[in-house]
Amino acid sequence: MSVTAIDLTELPDDDLGQGAQRRRTALWIGGLSAGLLVTVVLAVGLGAVSISPATVARIVTHHIAGWPAEVTWTTAEDSIVWQVRLPRVVLGVVVGAALAVCGVALQAMVRNLLADPYLLGVTSGASTGAAAAILFGLGAGFGENALSVSAFLGALGASAAVFVVARAGGRITSLRLLMAGVAVGYALYAATSFLIFASDSAEGARSVLFWLLGSLGLARWSAPLALVVAIVCLTVAALMVWSRRLDALAIGDETAHTLGVPPTRFRVQLLLVVSLCVGAVVAAAGGIGFVGLVIPHIARRFVGAAHGRVVPVAALIGAIFLVWADVAARTVLAPRELPIGIITALVGAPFLLLLVRRFHAAGS
Repeated sequence: MSVTAIDLTELPDDDLGQGAQRRRTALWIGGLSAGLLVTVVLAVGLGAVSISPATVARIVTHHIAGWPAEVTWTTAEDSIVWQVRLPRVVLGVVVGAALAVCGVALQAMVRNLLADPYLLGVTSGASTGAAAAILFGLGAGFGENALSVSAFLGALGASAAVFVVARAGGRITSLRLLMAGVAVGYALYAATSFLIFASDSAEGARSVLFWLLGSLGLARWSAPLALVVAIVCLTVAALMVWSRRLDALAIGDETAHTLGVPPTRFRVQLLLVVSLCVGAVVAAAGGIGFVGLVIPHIARRFVGAAHGRVVPVAALIGAIFLVWADVAARTVLAPRELPIGIITALVGAPFLLLLVRRFHAAGS
């Protein structure tokens, strides 16, 4: 008996009318975009040396557009804004957006609202590669990019392992992906711990532990940053194009089949895209938890469950959240810097408890 494909535009929408929902989403996207712009300007000005938002705006527009032509700020201010803080804030924007949208995709892919980028073991793979680079000089031939390249290769290796394990029993299902990701993640976490204990370098071990919790401190205007920005933009674009397929997959495999979406093939496509994106951002900023778990739920509260609306809103919220988390990480104990993962965990853990309580209340 053949299955008739149905146009994905026939998927049910939320309770609000489509016109009202589109207006609501447009308002949220506009407001969050303005909030992100303000966040970038304020975040660049905050630090050990405070710089006014007006000065930050003049320096940035001077470098980008050549206006204003007259330089009214000091060389030190120019260096702090353009060479140190702005690349860091830009990296925070793209990493926050990437982790948020990958969390959205993974929660649809495995149909688990507690899924996040850690689920597939990609973060653990990147951590193993980074630990090998820091402690044993793996990838030294790549020069100053050895850490990023090793972490990225580790992430790709973890993704390949998850794919092989999940496919070993036949077609890839939500449960197989979930179990494969957990198994590979724990194995690679153990490998990273072994590398730390096998090394004789106390300073190297400290560097690995700091990197495992995430940091934007390595951000610079360079090819790796441009590559991360490009990968994240392509990922967001791909998820927007696939938004209706994500809606179908989130409902269930049988529904997806009925709607003309082959679940196994689409999960493989999602796995490749998400792994590439997460591997790139973890290689650039280390392991940052809770963003991919918390932000998708907030976005759904604002604009509903349809992925065509959730993806852009989640990207904007994730970007804003991670930039402010980084501001807190570098100012709370200044001049010392906290790993950014500590800040995201302090926010994300209470939210997770509230989420579990909500699920418990709904089931009671």
